[in-house]
Amino acid sequence: MATAVFACALGASALLLFAAWCDLATRTIPDGLSVGIAALGLLARSTEGPASVAASLLVAAVLYYAVFVPLHAFSALGGGDAKLLTASAIGLAPLATFDLLVSTVMAGGALSLLYLSLRLLPRPLPLPPQPHAWRASRILSLERRRFNRRGPLPYAVAIAVGGIFTLMKPFGA
Repeated sequence: MATAVFACALGASALLLFAAWCDLATRTIPDGLSVGIAALGLLARSTEGPASVAASLLVAAVLYYAVFVPLHAFSALGGGDAKLLTASAIGLAPLATFDLLVSTVMAGGALSLLYLSLRLLPRPLPLPPQPHAWRASRILSLERRRFNRRGPLPYAVAIAVGGIFTLMKPFGA
């Protein structure tokens, strides 16, 4: 059982990292990643019985409708970020969901401080256009442009850090 839960946690961690990469590259998070994370979470929680699954689904639904949807309505949280956080919460025990939220907020604060500190640096020269959207140099160029226009943070990076920290915590990693 513990091996299956660990495998689900590793799979969800990989999907969270890919969601962070997609958010950096395109500022979008594919819905399929959230669905995959939710499915892995349900699989992991099902090893503890139907009551555990029901508790996780209830907590995730309350968070989504009571917290994430209003934040999205006020443009404080992107729609993909709301879905990604909800999907991550589905695979966690109710108390671990609190850990997810706290670690995500702390990672988001660190990400914000990084972006704010980068504003103190002189503006870099623009990079020439890159043809491949997924190359690191292309993403760096796009981030510089978004940064100069004061665009939104790639909050999936913070969600990935918080999610991976919370998922790996029971395993001592």
